[in-house]
Amino acid sequence: MSSCTLRAEPAAPAEPAAGTTAALRADGKFRNPVPMYQRDTGESLRLMWAFFFKKPAGTVPGKAVPVHALTRAQLLAAPDETLFRLGHSTLLIKLNGEFFLTDPVFSERASPVQWAGPKRFHQPPISIEELPPIKAVILSHDHYDHLDHAAVLALAGKTEHFVTPLGVGDTLIEWGVPAAKVRQFDWWQGTQIGGVQLVATPSQHFSGRGLFDGNRTLWASWVIMTPQLRVFFSGDTGYFDGFKRIGEQYGPFDVTMLETGAYDKLWPDVHMQPEQTLQAHLDLRGKWLMPVHNGTFDLGLHVWHEPFDRISRLAAKQGVPLATPEMGEALNLKQPEPGRKWWLDVLAEEMAASAD
Repeated sequence: MSSCTLRAEPAAPAEPAAGTTAALRADGKFRNPVPMYQRDTGESLRLMWAFFFKKPAGTVPGKAVPVHALTRAQLLAAPDETLFRLGHSTLLIKLNGEFFLTDPVFSERASPVQWAGPKRFHQPPISIEELPPIKAVILSHDHYDHLDHAAVLALAGKTEHFVTPLGVGDTLIEWGVPAAKVRQFDWWQGTQIGGVQLVATPSQHFSGRGLFDGNRTLWASWVIMTPQLRVFFSGDTGYFDGFKRIGEQYGPFDVTMLETGAYDKLWPDVHMQPEQTLQAHLDLRGKWLMPVHNGTFDLGLHVWHEPFDRISRLAAKQGVPLATPEMGEALNLKQPEPGRKWWLDVLAEEMAASAD
């Protein structure tokens, strides 16, 4: 596995404290630095029953989620430092005239098979075929709602670099992505591509795509920097004290794109509750908060709009600027705007339809 320690200025990474680097492995598996919550058998069975057989009503929108269709011409004409939310944690960011794409998932289902599993609430605003050339795909971990096999293969021909945590790059190479395109990193390592600095930073999560490969690849968050802009992409993570260290090392951030969705009290340390998302943003010394990991797939036991409801109330109470672009809507990362509370429009349509 190849890696390259970030050396470019500004903000070269500090030496990781003992026990915090993900390169320390046991039995060929990666570990989080802190002990993880262990569900008892009863909790696990109740969770499985609820998730597969008895989900509460409202976990899927009853009306269409708004989507702004995009064209290649629109993207090419967009100014630098523009972000387009394509769904879930898939973000297209234009920097230095090039396009960077996070956790691309374009398939109908976030699942190992396309005849079962969580189905999209909406179509992607643009197809992979219509996308312009991609400078780099940035991957956070190997779960199906973040690493889409079909999307990776479709993107391979138009993508210059795939940037991943340790081990995830090996998976891409096994799938047929040319090894020369793949760069993979431990926490606190990174590279510079097209004048953009990318640093893999810690997260608190897990990995695996089958029954027997649990935690054999690394998970990471990402710092994305140019001389004009600093943004943070969380991938999937529970709340942990690493956010403070990332904020001290690389903050303040113009925008933090933080996981806000698919949480539950029975997995408290691998997905954040909205209160923890807000605290992570404060720890990171973020200016604007953009909640992601929501609005596209039914991956939790909460109603589909709850993450937006809770984080918007919390942000307003704390005076934190919140950006909630619709799918396909452009967001200026240097001068964000709040956008409409579009989920309330969908909810109002649902309620009107139920009243008829």
